[in-house]
Amino acid sequence: MNKIIFILSLALSFACHAETINDSIYIADDVSRIVLDDCDACGCAAGNGSSGFESLLNPQFVGIKYFAQHYKAKENLFVKDLTQDQYFNTLQVWGKIPLTQNLSVYASLPFHFHEKRTMQGDIKIDGIGDVNLMGIYRIISSKDNFHQLNGGLGVKIPLGKFDEKGASGVNPSFQLGTGSWDYQAALNYKFQKNKLAVLINTDYTVKTENKKNYRFGNQWNYAATGFYQLAENGKTIFCAKAGVQGEVYDKNKQFDEVLPKTAGSALYGKLGFEASYKKFSLGGEVMLPAYSNLAGGDIEAKSRFSVFINFGI
Repeated sequence: MNKIIFILSLALSFACHAETINDSIYIADDVSRIVLDDCDACGCAAGNGSSGFESLLNPQFVGIKYFAQHYKAKENLFVKDLTQDQYFNTLQVWGKIPLTQNLSVYASLPFHFHEKRTMQGDIKIDGIGDVNLMGIYRIISSKDNFHQLNGGLGVKIPLGKFDEKGASGVNPSFQLGTGSWDYQAALNYKFQKNKLAVLINTDYTVKTENKKNYRFGNQWNYAATGFYQLAENGKTIFCAKAGVQGEVYDKNKQFDEVLPKTAGSALYGKLGFEASYKKFSLGGEVMLPAYSNLAGGDIEAKSRFSVFINFGI
């Protein structure tokens, strides 16, 4: 099943955004898949949750999103197999609000409820995560609107609790927050014509040391996502989407000492949809790993799922 998703994603790497103009898809000015709605503590990969910036049919919006991730991890040093299930769940309020014609601000406030199932019993944590803020600027837009380049700069404010004891486990990312101020930069290029579009994105997060002298590794994300308009009747639009997404993580450090088995990378294939009615939009996405090499093989990515509802402003 994972291979099928991956092959379909490669074949359908085109994207759509937003409004219907003369029976064609119009992609609004937006860094549309900036990785901002993550699980906050994304140092070793598990917990990252870079499902992206999802508002396609309402480029300016406020809304609510649910995002779930599943990983398999080693129980401890004495267990060979990946026996521990880890579940990262996030419910967040988010929005993208225009300030000028070319400048918008994005913000999200997450609430996390995570769980890992160990041989000694289930461990659960829940609470507010780190706040994300980003300014998004339209750098280039061609006269025919076929090409567009957007850029973003942002900051993550450490409101989520960081547990130093939890960082010593197999997955240091089993946290509500990194405990650090982190900084983000993103670029988004799109080409669109008629009912098809291509959207290519990349972003990089620089993570700093927190008060416990712990520093999660920097993170690079890249994606090619696509949408195809299947139906439109004036007030209602329905799009199907497919794509690929990759994530690369640097090693974590504590007291400037590199921590082993904290770097990694993963590649996902994804399929989903988005529908809109007037100013409301509803969307969902399923992601399955085509490649996973996290924490030196001690963690395996399994699946991701997200659903959101937004109101256009």
